[in-house]
Amino acid sequence: MEPTILYEDHDIVAINKPSGLLVHGDGKTTEKTLVDWVIKKFPKIEGVGEPIELTDEDYIDRPGIVHRLDKDTSGVMLIAKTHEGFETLKEQFQHREVKKIYHAFVYGRPKEERGLIDRPIGRSQHDIRMWSSERGARGMKREAVTRYVVKESNHGVSFVHIMPETGRTHQIRVHFKSVRHPLVSDSLYAPTEPQKLGFTRTALHARTIEFTNCEGKKVRVEAPYPLDFEKALALLRN
Repeated sequence: MEPTILYEDHDIVAINKPSGLLVHGDGKTTEKTLVDWVIKKFPKIEGVGEPIELTDEDYIDRPGIVHRLDKDTSGVMLIAKTHEGFETLKEQFQHREVKKIYHAFVYGRPKEERGLIDRPIGRSQHDIRMWSSERGARGMKREAVTRYVVKESNHGVSFVHIMPETGRTHQIRVHFKSVRHPLVSDSLYAPTEPQKLGFTRTALHARTIEFTNCEGKKVRVEAPYPLDFEKALALLRN
């Protein structure tokens, strides 16, 4: 599946990223990425943004990318088409002015209908691919705050709306694992849990995003559910 465009102006585009699509390469894999699609769709975008440095002599270009979603995560994502768009979005992300809401399915039912998880995140001491908010996490722990609202529960699963106030890598997945309610079908953070509601990927969807465009206008974009989310909601309510 390819991304679809949800919003576009001269400087910024919002897309609906399908699950299974990597945002950008890591210098090791050769699979197609969102960046490949972006360059093909918007050829003038090359040179916009900042690369990731792997070493002093090696780096990865990621034109237009201001933030990212995990490979398995579907939903809305912002891309800068111009340098002005990039700087505008970068500043808003740095000042936590971009508002994001994710929808997810988690195992069990959190005790609080509305909750806040305030736990710094560092590197896992057990797996280089993972992050952790548990005692013993390696490296410098960085502030991480996640708010959530439980919307529905059934069949040992809860449907939650999640509002991260910070943007750490794997933050939502790490935080819900830390409160013993990991995301459904998360093979990295809940590998021994049974897959439920038909999910074969982490049950996380970036539903809405709010930002200010280069003209100073507030913009809110919503990404429709993919088919697996629609089916899961129907099963939950059955």
